[in-house]
Amino acid sequence: MRSPITVLIADDHEVSRIGIRYMLSKDPDIEIVGEATDGGQAILLTQECQPQVVLMDVRMPLMSGIDALKRIKRENQSTSVIMLSAASDTPIIRSSLEHGADGYLTKDVSSEELTHAVRSVATGERILSATVRRTLDQQQPEEAPSISSKLHSTLTRREHEIVSHVAAGLTSQEIAEQLGISRRTVETHRARIMTKLGVNNAAGLVRLALQHSTQLNAEHPTS
Repeated sequence: MRSPITVLIADDHEVSRIGIRYMLSKDPDIEIVGEATDGGQAILLTQECQPQVVLMDVRMPLMSGIDALKRIKRENQSTSVIMLSAASDTPIIRSSLEHGADGYLTKDVSSEELTHAVRSVATGERILSATVRRTLDQQQPEEAPSISSKLHSTLTRREHEIVSHVAAGLTSQEIAEQLGISRRTVETHRARIMTKLGVNNAAGLVRLALQHSTQLNAEHPTS
C-alpha cells in the first residue's frame, strides 16, 4: 500500500479551508496534515509536518503567500507549492512562478482539477489552471519582441521542440519519451535554452514558454 500525498492548507479564510479540505477528502490518496492561517504559520507548519504539497493562498495577513513561498522553497526544496487566488492577477502569477511555485490555480477550480493538481505537482510537474493559462496567453510583455526574436534566432530546432513541450506542461521524462531521447539529454537542452534566453530558473522557463505558447505551437505542434 502506497503512502498518501501529504498536504498543508494555508488560507486565512476558514470557509476556504473547509472547502479545500472537503474537495481533497474525496481522494483517499491525499492526506491533510495541517492548516495555516497566515504565511508565517505556513512556514512553521511546513518545517514541522514536512508536507509533500502546500496549497497556499496568495493574499494572507502578517505574511503574504508569495513571501511564504520564497522561504519554503529556500528551506524545504522537496516541498511543492501550489498558489491559490480568487483572481488571475498577471503580476502575481509571474512573481509566483519566478519564485518557484509549482502550480497556480484560481479558486474556481473543481474538485477534480484540484486533486489532479496536487497529484501532478507531487510527481514533479507544474500545473496552471485554465484561467491562468488564458491570462498569460493574453499578455504581451514588454520583452516579448526581443524574446520572440531570440526564439527564432538562437534556438535550434530541437530546442524549439523542447520549449514547445514545456509550454504543453510535459515533464522532462515525458519530453524524453516524446522525442526518443534520454531525460539527461532533455535536461542538458533545457539548461542551454535557459542560458540563451536569459532565464534564471526552471520556473522562469515555464513562464516564458507559456507566454509564447501560441507562437511555439504554430511552429512545432506537440500533437
